Amino acid sequence: MFTTNDEKINGLLFVIILPFLLYFMSYYGFESSYTILKTSDRPPEFLFNSVYAYRVIPNYISVKMTDFMVYLIQYQGPFFKNFLSKNGTPFYHGLFLVNSIFFILSSVILYKLLKISPSAFISDVIIRRIVHLLSIFFIVITQYAPTNCDMIALFCYLSGVYFTFKYYLTKKIQFYLFLVILIAGSTFVRETACLNIAFFAAVFFSFTELKKFQFKYITLIIPLIFAFIIPYIGLRQLVVIEEATFVEGFYINRNFTSPFNLAGLVFAGVVIYFIYKLCTEETNKRFIKKYLFFSLPYLVMITMVGLFWEVRLFLPIIITSLIIASCHLKTLKSKL
Repeated sequence: MFTTNDEKINGLLFVIILPFLLYFMSYYGFESSYTILKTSDRPPEFLFNSVYAYRVIPNYISVKMTDFMVYLIQYQGPFFKNFLSKNGTPFYHGLFLVNSIFFILSSVILYKLLKISPSAFISDVIIRRIVHLLSIFFIVITQYAPTNCDMIALFCYLSGVYFTFKYYLTKKIQFYLFLVILIAGSTFVRETACLNIAFFAAVFFSFTELKKFQFKYITLIIPLIFAFIIPYIGLRQLVVIEEATFVEGFYINRNFTSPFNLAGLVFAGVVIYFIYKLCTEETNKRFIKKYLFFSLPYLVMITMVGLFWEVRLFLPIIITSLIIASCHLKTLKSKL
């Protein structure tokens, strides 16, 4: 990943150590308003009998990591027992450990994405690190609403963005196959998997080619859609729980009447607009517009069944906009 000793040291500090410390402070230095996650000894029941029941991979990991933390507290000496017992529950410590692992992995993927085709704006390594840390801060600040699935989902999503870029640049079929498999697998994590389809479409879909009845890249989107829909519907058929529903509730009225939810919406809008204004080329601005267009189904679902105050729901779009603004897209201009 790094080329010189200096780069290795700086990469370790800026990509792994500093992000982890920020993440640690957000979990143990601030008190979340979602206190049930910090006071539950075991994974809460709502993870298994509501819409969260379909997020089977995070739920399975939560159970196993809670058991692991119970083992550490009970059998691994007084230090672990005293420290962990005073600062949370086995479930909360397991939640932090899993989320921090996938947070660091997301940071590494983000580092690689920012180096694929850096624009003039971030060609200087110092500026690139600032953009990277800005992304990290956006991720950390959303952890006032911690969940057991968001960090895993973000890592899967950023990996999909990486595979999309690699496939576009190399045309090697293995990267496309990796993306199909990733979307299918990450659908068992969270519905964020559908945003990989939106990003792929933003890169490859061309209205000019559509007018000329050229469907080569359009047909590539279809397997990605099936890779998402088949597991999505299959889960809802296999996980038969009386209380389990497709959505937790409909919050559209609350989203436009609650000051908290309106604040979350304005925050996401201002951040995306700020990133949009950072783009130094019209190509990047058009790319962001295309990506937002193809992300409309996800945004509509957030509006209907999500809460704007949980800004974590906008996080993949915010991070993707930063990646787009930081890329040199001349090679993609014909598609955009």
